[in-house]
Amino acid sequence: MTHSWNFDRASDHIDRKIGDVEKVDIFIYKRDLTLENIPTNRAYRVDGVHLYADILNLKDMLNETAEESVRIHQRVLRFLNLQYRAFDRILNRTAVRRVDFQNQRLHALVTQPFGTDQTAARVHKAVAVAQLAVDVLDQTGDAEAQLPDAIVRIGIDTGETLAVNNGRNGGREPLFLGDAANHGAKMACGGKAAGVFLTNAARTAISLAEVDHPKLTPLTAAEIAVSQDAAGLDLKVETLVDEWHEDLKKNPLGAVAFSSHTPPLRTLDIGVLTLGNSRRQDAVSLYADLDGFTAFVAGHIKDRPEDVVRVLHVIRAELDRVLVCEFDGRRIRFIGDCIHGLMCEGTAQTTDAEASITDATLCAAALRSSFDLALEKLKAEGIDVAGLGLQIGFEYGPMTVTRMGLHGDRVRCSISRGVLASEAEQGRCSAAETAIGETAYDKASKGVRTLFEEDRKVEDLDYAEAVDALTESGDGKARLAQAAAFVAATPAVAAAAPAVVRPYAQRV
Repeated sequence: MTHSWNFDRASDHIDRKIGDVEKVDIFIYKRDLTLENIPTNRAYRVDGVHLYADILNLKDMLNETAEESVRIHQRVLRFLNLQYRAFDRILNRTAVRRVDFQNQRLHALVTQPFGTDQTAARVHKAVAVAQLAVDVLDQTGDAEAQLPDAIVRIGIDTGETLAVNNGRNGGREPLFLGDAANHGAKMACGGKAAGVFLTNAARTAISLAEVDHPKLTPLTAAEIAVSQDAAGLDLKVETLVDEWHEDLKKNPLGAVAFSSHTPPLRTLDIGVLTLGNSRRQDAVSLYADLDGFTAFVAGHIKDRPEDVVRVLHVIRAELDRVLVCEFDGRRIRFIGDCIHGLMCEGTAQTTDAEASITDATLCAAALRSSFDLALEKLKAEGIDVAGLGLQIGFEYGPMTVTRMGLHGDRVRCSISRGVLASEAEQGRCSAAETAIGETAYDKASKGVRTLFEEDRKVEDLDYAEAVDALTESGDGKARLAQAAAFVAATPAVAAAAPAVVRPYAQRV
């Protein structure tokens, strides 16, 4: 199948998305409102405590054997489903909001008790809930299935964030933008040691001394005990573990069964998937993450929160369009300011690795072209987008897609070595770089390998450059894209004066 990027299509779509958020309303979150279906042009200021949990031994399970076999993936998905149910039970019993469960990572939010004078109470509650999670998940393995207990690291921060809509139909949940969410996540993912880790902001909120290295300083048992007494949750670990076992008896997991999807992956209906109806096949996993967005949010959340909503909505909607509409990929989910998707060329039985990797290269380049165009148009609207960049990473290998949980409350999951590797590739990029994983590099065409060179990274790779470079190398997919394409006109259009759009301040 021939895929291509087109300047005019991108320009029209970006203009429409800018129109969606011409007027943005900002509200204060004062009571326990639902945040599951926030309108695109609305955001809530939320004062709360963000708790992130990372299951540290997930990667070890994926790497137990040399081959990433079907059995490995079956065991990992069963393991994650067990932990998901345990986490969810804890949150439900403690009136803590589950924001997201993304593979081995959980994000939860403590907003009660409400009030700016209740920060300490919320942090104490988050610490108590975190320790419950550590202790309960230490007893949620499955000896019969040879599944280990979970080793958990938890990060906590407190502060004001903006809650906005995250996702599209079939995958909506709130997204929280701001330092508290970002720093809490970094605490959870900031090391290999288990335990509960607080930022200095969260530490001072409960009268603990600041430390030089919060990521290296877990709370002591005595410090946790103080928070447990203050929170007064009155929940025993044994009770939660017993309830978890009883729930599994009433709602057994069942077998994990895989089948392949006939490409393109765009047509994959994730909403019908369950553990017993999961997908598994060789494909490309791609991560594209907004670089500098945390600083952008911090610089605008007080005085120009509307611009935060506008930038996020316009850029992510365009990245989603490029992945899905232009290259027939499947968006798995938005993860904060990052998009994760899968791509595949071939048949349900056999993936064409080289074609898939070329397609992913062209898609990554198209994402950057659309990103650059979106920045140009947002700047023309009077929005300061300085410092924003796009990091892109992708990798090839056997990928899984499923949904975990119980009927009516299932969450998307796509986990494999390749998924983790593609995220790591994105993470090693600067603001303007694209990186290719080791396996994808080895299986790629000569043109793709030449493009990325030995360090497997390339800077400022836009669509026109990628098509030209790969076509010159004799890459068949790139030649088809060039023939389909509108590329020859793109430089002239791009060099022309930007589209006439008035800044928001000038609109009547």
